[in-house]
Amino acid sequence: MAPFILGGFFLLFLIIASLSSSLFNPRIFLNSLYPTDSEWSSADATWYGSPEGAGSDGGACGYGSDVEKTPFSSMIAAGGPPIYNSGYGCGSCYQVMCTSNPACSGSPVSIVITDECVGCGSTQRFHFDLSGTAFGAMAISGQADLLRNVGKLEIQYKRIQCNYGGKPIAFKVDAGSNPYYFAVLIEYENGDGDLSIVELKQANSEQWQAMQLNSGATWKLNAAIPLQAPFSIRLTTFESKKTLEAINVIQAGWSPGQIYQSSVNF
Repeated sequence: MAPFILGGFFLLFLIIASLSSSLFNPRIFLNSLYPTDSEWSSADATWYGSPEGAGSDGGACGYGSDVEKTPFSSMIAAGGPPIYNSGYGCGSCYQVMCTSNPACSGSPVSIVITDECVGCGSTQRFHFDLSGTAFGAMAISGQADLLRNVGKLEIQYKRIQCNYGGKPIAFKVDAGSNPYYFAVLIEYENGDGDLSIVELKQANSEQWQAMQLNSGATWKLNAAIPLQAPFSIRLTTFESKKTLEAINVIQAGWSPGQIYQSSVNF
């Protein structure tokens, strides 16, 4: 019995250690709490921005300086055409790793798509233009600069489910919004990470109105008459078609530029 009990305690220790690592190491914030069955495939990888930076300041998806902060923690990438997908790929999560250079660690790191890489790759070939931080994270410890000096690598990638560690979905009202035009940037979606349908429901209404993808991760709705808040927003994910409702998430008296935190996530 004693070996069995000791083995059980050891297994429990490994589980706790694994969970602690995923919670406190920002470079693996998107990991195997959501397992995936996808296989590794090959792609091209480059990097942009400063060597230890977050690429550009937010990029085409519109996340702004959030890409430098937890939970993104600069572990981001601009995607070529099939990854960025005209903005529908914003927020999708991947694991990438390299073995094609002596400085490669061969260990996967997790990234999120926050930008578009115009001219990267083709409609067939996947291309990740990683932040300097994410590119260097694929290296053996102490050899990040050596790997970045290579410039372009063949890597392996696979799609994973996003996990933001309990952070709720956030809605940022676009600065140009008014009673006749409402636009909102949506971020931190668990699971698929990207959205295919976004709908808005006004106060005292049972009707959901379809919003249009404006650019990046921002969705918009034009109205012939003034919109009545509070607004509820319904989200449908791109891959799994899961649906979630953030009830009355945009409050009456909302203002352009304001961030509204929901209490829900996938």
